Amino acid sequence: MESVVSLPCVPPRDCLPAGEIAAGSLGERERLRALHRWSKLFVPTLREAPSDAEVASHKFLLRAGYIRQLGAGIYNYLFLGQRSLNKIMAIVREEMDQIGQEFFLPAILPKEPWTESGRWTGMGDNMFRLKDRKGAELCLGMTHEEIMTVIARSELRSYKQLPQIWYQIQTKFRDEPRPKGGLLRVRQFLMKDSYSFDLDKAGLDKSYDLHDAAYRRIFSRCGLKFVAVEADSGAMGGSQSQEFMVYTDAGEDLIASCPSCGYAANLEKATSRLEPVTEMEPTGDGKPELVHTPGCAAIADVAEFFKISPASDIKCVAYMALKRGAGKDGKDTWHGVAAFLRGDHQVNETKLLGAVGGAELRTMQAEELQQYFNGPAGYLGPVGLKHNDKALGEGLTVVVDKSLEGRKNLVAGANKLDYHVRNVVPGRDFTWTLSADIRSVNEGEACPADGCGGKLVVGKALEVGHIFKLGYKYTESMGATVLDPNGKEVKPIMGSYGIGIERILTAAVEQSNDANGFWLPASIAPFAVVVTVTNVADAALRETGEKIAAELDAAGLDVLLDDRDERAGVKFKDADLVGIPYRINVGKKAAGGVVELVSRATAQSMDVPLTEVAHQVKRRIDEEGLLEAAGS
Repeated sequence: MESVVSLPCVPPRDCLPAGEIAAGSLGERERLRALHRWSKLFVPTLREAPSDAEVASHKFLLRAGYIRQLGAGIYNYLFLGQRSLNKIMAIVREEMDQIGQEFFLPAILPKEPWTESGRWTGMGDNMFRLKDRKGAELCLGMTHEEIMTVIARSELRSYKQLPQIWYQIQTKFRDEPRPKGGLLRVRQFLMKDSYSFDLDKAGLDKSYDLHDAAYRRIFSRCGLKFVAVEADSGAMGGSQSQEFMVYTDAGEDLIASCPSCGYAANLEKATSRLEPVTEMEPTGDGKPELVHTPGCAAIADVAEFFKISPASDIKCVAYMALKRGAGKDGKDTWHGVAAFLRGDHQVNETKLLGAVGGAELRTMQAEELQQYFNGPAGYLGPVGLKHNDKALGEGLTVVVDKSLEGRKNLVAGANKLDYHVRNVVPGRDFTWTLSADIRSVNEGEACPADGCGGKLVVGKALEVGHIFKLGYKYTESMGATVLDPNGKEVKPIMGSYGIGIERILTAAVEQSNDANGFWLPASIAPFAVVVTVTNVADAALRETGEKIAAELDAAGLDVLLDDRDERAGVKFKDADLVGIPYRINVGKKAAGGVVELVSRATAQSMDVPLTEVAHQVKRRIDEEGLLEAAGS
């Protein structure tokens, strides 16, 4: 019979009640055993980043041992990375608990709710799909509007149960075609997603505003320098939409903003005021005139040939647009779309998709150009084109940008090789299926805000959060109703609100790094301070370092004791690399009662008496928090 040895159970530091730690109820021996010691932790730092790591956050999160790649767009989060993510999630929970209730929903979802909403086909190849052993179709959740609506449909009966705000922090999945940028574009990620159910639009406005305020507190507490911008609702649907962005060259979004008045919008939503254009004088009788323009397929060549500004040339961009479930047996169908705009403007494909109601776009092929235009690329134009009356109906959908309305005497392609037409007047010489804002604004254009004379600037940014007013999209399609005060069945109105957990970490690294590594705000750093014993072979230094670490721990700070048997230079380099905002160097001056306090963000150091270490570090962290709050 085996003997059983009973060992004393010493709980790890993270499992101890905060009151016990702060009150010093642990004995000195237990406290020292509970400290996080670098020598006992798994922190696999790298001197060089892998060659395929391009953006700063990807390089440094790999080098600092926060993450390791398992597959394309799939990452393992190691000890330091998980500690930071846990801190971010704790901040999110604290703020979301002020306005809503936390749920936890499955990540593997049945097909039926997605079919009801119409998004089973609408999500296309971005959705991971699978079947169980019985052949039932399932998916991995990209988002949970449908599932929350199922709960609301089953459980909410009366207006008295409204409003409701439900949220979760859950793993999401997206079959990303081109994973890149480390954690910026992945196939599995953590999201805080919340959903509001209100009786009317006034209630939705309140829920939306509650999320707006909560998001500003969350991002401020996480130390992010962010901007809230108008945005497109995309696949989520709905009306009003706002993104929270962090400016960084690693971002994949472009933001147009006005330094004068604060206007800001994603380029997919941004507008501007255009300066008046001097119109060309008509030639001949002023009617459309065919002109031989050999070799002038490019806008610049056309402008040079006619001695005009590109703003007086009509550009055509020809697409095929996908319409979900429009064919026989609910199959997807492709439809021709011709977008016309000024020659100096670019088509914004998100705006164009929104205007025509399509799911995706691709460029027309040569045979399709022949079918719809009977002409070659480079010489496409609107005169003589037949178009349908309804977007994505039978035939060609012709979309004209708003900037062409009211213009006169323009030049356009003639749908004939080496020929253009001049004296073209929109509305007189051609009509269209619909007119819409389908262009991307350019830097330097006038701000659209009333009374503002500022000029727009365009910069790259990374999205960390997004809030939507969904409206009735899901309660309508899925049949969710409640009784209003008059006993009438009405559909609740919904909002949807998301935060990318890993994106907060990524954005923080992107905005605060140098050649040696990065630094995080104490609020989300894996440790607020590292105590570096420069020579662990020196018993006095080692003991001093442990006492300082214990005092910092007792003061409620997350502290890491670097007790490794390494050269001081190696330790300093590692500390600079891994994102910890403050470092205490315990060296020769300790014999005189002094240690060195280093701020990673400023690279400045100061000598601090041993008796003042905890106070000085805590003061700096408190000041950091005040600055973050002021920045909100």
